Amino acid sequence: MRDEHTVICSPAVFELIAHDAPPVAVKVDLSYHSRDPYAVQASFLTGNGTAVDWVFARDLLHDGLVADSGTGDVRVLPMPSNPNKVQLELSSPSGHAVFTTCAQTLGDFLYRTYEAVPPKTEYDWLDFDMALSDLLNDPARD
Repeated sequence: MRDEHTVICSPAVFELIAHDAPPVAVKVDLSYHSRDPYAVQASFLTGNGTAVDWVFARDLLHDGLVADSGTGDVRVLPMPSNPNKVQLELSSPSGHAVFTTCAQTLGDFLYRTYEAVPPKTEYDWLDFDMALSDLLNDPARD
């Protein structure tokens, strides 16, 4: 399976939630690469044309559709007041942000990733030779 490679991309709109302001729509590009089968990337597009990328476990998003998931920098949980929405909390040394998004959009994206790389088969998709090569050739390590 390592010779095959699948990339799944899906645009989404998340709402940035602030206590003292109305929600702000944020465009987010969700992506999944079978070469990194355990991870999902969310690229939050900022107003100045740059993106802020977050990478987290695919299973964390899946679990967060039905129950609180995550204990670290990323938490995902269904919204009790609106079962059609999911809340995503992101924490970093530079700040904390809370977003909501459509559970169906997130679920559809995850369904496509599980079609490409079924659960419990992620290990089969890992290319250890490429990962080792990337580590050994990483210019930042020089």
